[in-house]
Amino acid sequence: MKVYDSNNLRNIAILGHSGCGKTNLIEAIAYTANLTSKIPQLSDKTNMTYSMGLVPVEYNGIKYNLLDTPGYFDFCGDVISSLRACAAAVIVIDATNPIQVGTEKSLEFTENMPKIMFINKIDNEKARYKDAIDMLREKYDKKIVPMIIPEYKDKQFVKLHNILDNLQEAYDGDFEQQVLAIKEGLMELVAESDDAYLDKYFSGEEFTEEELQKGITIGIKRGDIIPVICGSTINNIGTKEILETLESYIYPGHIDSDAPFRGQVFKTMVDPFTGKMSYIKIIEGTLKKDMEVIDITQDKKEKISNIYTTLKGNLDELEEAKAGDIVVVTKVGDLKTGDTIAAKPDAVPLDPIELPKPQIYYAILPKNKGDEEKIASCLNKVSEEDPTIHWYRNPETKQTLVGGQGELHINTIKKQMKEKYGVDFDLEDIKVAYRETIKGSSDVQGKHKKQSGGRGQYGDVKIRFSRSTEDFDFSEEIFGGSVPKSYIPAVEKGLRDSMQKGILAGYPVTNIKAVLYDGSYHDVDSSEMAFKTAASIAFKKGMQEAKPILLEPIMKLKITVPEEYMGDVMGDINKRRGKILGMEPDDKGKQVIFAEAPQSETFKYAIDLRAMTQGRGQFEMEIEKYEEVPGQIAKKIIEEAQNN
Repeated sequence: MKVYDSNNLRNIAILGHSGCGKTNLIEAIAYTANLTSKIPQLSDKTNMTYSMGLVPVEYNGIKYNLLDTPGYFDFCGDVISSLRACAAAVIVIDATNPIQVGTEKSLEFTENMPKIMFINKIDNEKARYKDAIDMLREKYDKKIVPMIIPEYKDKQFVKLHNILDNLQEAYDGDFEQQVLAIKEGLMELVAESDDAYLDKYFSGEEFTEEELQKGITIGIKRGDIIPVICGSTINNIGTKEILETLESYIYPGHIDSDAPFRGQVFKTMVDPFTGKMSYIKIIEGTLKKDMEVIDITQDKKEKISNIYTTLKGNLDELEEAKAGDIVVVTKVGDLKTGDTIAAKPDAVPLDPIELPKPQIYYAILPKNKGDEEKIASCLNKVSEEDPTIHWYRNPETKQTLVGGQGELHINTIKKQMKEKYGVDFDLEDIKVAYRETIKGSSDVQGKHKKQSGGRGQYGDVKIRFSRSTEDFDFSEEIFGGSVPKSYIPAVEKGLRDSMQKGILAGYPVTNIKAVLYDGSYHDVDSSEMAFKTAASIAFKKGMQEAKPILLEPIMKLKITVPEEYMGDVMGDINKRRGKILGMEPDDKGKQVIFAEAPQSETFKYAIDLRAMTQGRGQFEMEIEKYEEVPGQIAKKIIEEAQNN
C-alpha cells in the first residue's frame, strides 16, 4: 500500500451493538473499494468481534483506516482505545430491532466527536426505519439529517421493495415532500455554522456548493449535524454513500506532517508467531523505518525497525507513514498502550487513555500443578493486550485474582489463554479477606517456663490490650528492669507474628494496641525466643478476654444508571446489607448513586446490575473500610472456618 499524505487519510471507528452488521459493513465497503470480490451474504457466518481490527481501504485517492470495534460492552476498552485514534465514527444500527444497549453505549462513547449513523438491514421485512429515526431525533433533535440516497429518490426498486415500504412509512407516504423538508432543515443547520451564512439564509439567498460543503463539514465537526444513511450491507446499499460522506465532510483536523514525529500507542496485540504488535496513531510528523524514537511515557529510547499497515488480514510493509495515519510496529518490547513516542525527548506527552476499572473478579485455580508461574506470565501478556484486565495475588486469601468487565470478558480471556498459550485453569469464587479485632480491653499475663534438662526457657510478660485506630500500636512502660530492654523487641515480634492468625477463625488481626508494662526474667533461662513465646501466650489470652469480633471489608460503590432503574437498584443495595449515601445527576442524563455494601454481597454485582438495568447500568467499586460482621453471619463464618 502506498504512502498517503495527511489530507488524504481518514481514521474511522465502526461502532454498534453486537450483530448489527459492523463487520459486514466493513466487508461491503471493502467490496465497493474493489479490495475484495465478494460482498457479505446472509448465509455467511461472522465471528464475534472481541477485539479491535484494522482494515485500511483505498477509495477515490483516500485511505480509510477502518477500525472494527467489539459490540459487547465487556470489551469496551477496545472501543475507547479505537476512538482515541479516530477523527469520526460510523454507528451501525439494526433496523429490525428496537434501539439496543450497544447502540446507546456507542452514542455515549461518541458524544463529542463527528459521527454518521448507518441504519442497516433496511431491506428486511422486519425493519422499522421510522422508529430508529424517531429515537435518534428524540436524543439529538434537529441535528439528525437523513441522507436521501439517489436510488431511493428515483424509486428504482425491483427486488428491494421492502426499502421503499419502509421509507414511505417513515415519510407518511409523501416522499417528495419529506425530501424537501429534509433539505430545508439541512439549510438551516448550514446557516448556523457561520454568521455570514446566517445573514445570507435570512436574506433568502441560496448557498453555493462550496458554502454548502463548508457548512456541512463544520456542522458535522461540531456535532450540530449528524447524517443518517440507510442501507443494506448484504445488498451493498448505502456503502458508497458512507464513503462519499466521509470523503466530503470528515477531515483529519489540524495535522502538521512537517513537525517532528509524535504518536501514541492506542492498542497492543500479542501474536504467538509475529510477537508483540503495537498500533500507533501518528499525531505529527513522519515515522520512518529504522527510526530511533523516545518513549516519552517511560523515558526510554526505542528503535522502530519496520512499519506496517494491514492488507487482507496480513501485515504490509511501509517505508514511512505521515501524520494522521495508523501503523503497526512489531518487536518493540517495552511499548505499552497509552505510551507517547516522539522524535524529540522534550515532546509533550499525550493524555493517557482512560479505561474502565474491572467490574468483576474471579479466583484462578490451575488445573495442572506447578502452572502458577506460567499462568502469571500469560496474564501479563493478556493484560498488556487488554488493559481493562487486571490481576494480582491476594496474600491474605492466597488466591490469584483476575478482574474484567464481565463474565463473558473473563471467560474469553480464559479461552484465549488456553488456545494461544496452552494454559488451562478453573474459575472459582473469591474468598473474603475477613479480619479480626477486639471491642473491649484486657490485662493479661503470658508466662512461658520450660525445664527439661540442660538450659531451660523462661519468659514472663504482662500486657494490656485495647482497640486502636492504627493497625498495630505497641509501647512499653517497663520500670526497674522487670523485662530487660534487649528482650522487648522479641515481645513486639511475638505479638506481630501472632496477629497473622486470629483466635476466632484464623483471619489476620488488626487495630490492636498492646502495652507491655511488667514481667520477669531468669538470668540463665531467659532468651529472645522465650519472650517471643510468652508474648504469643499473652496475645491469645488478651484477645479472648477483650471481646474478639470479626471484621468484613465494606466497599464504596458509585453506580450510574438511567433514572427509571433507580428504585430497583436502591432496593437491591438494601437487600445486600448496604446503605445509600447519596445521589446526583450526571452530565449525560443519568443518575449516580453513592452507596456502601459488604464485599461478600458484591462479588457478582456486575451480573446483577446488568440484569436489573438491561445492561444500561455501570459501577465502580473499591474497599472503603472494615466493619463488624453481624452476629449470626459471623457465627456461620467462624463455624465454617473451624470445620475446614
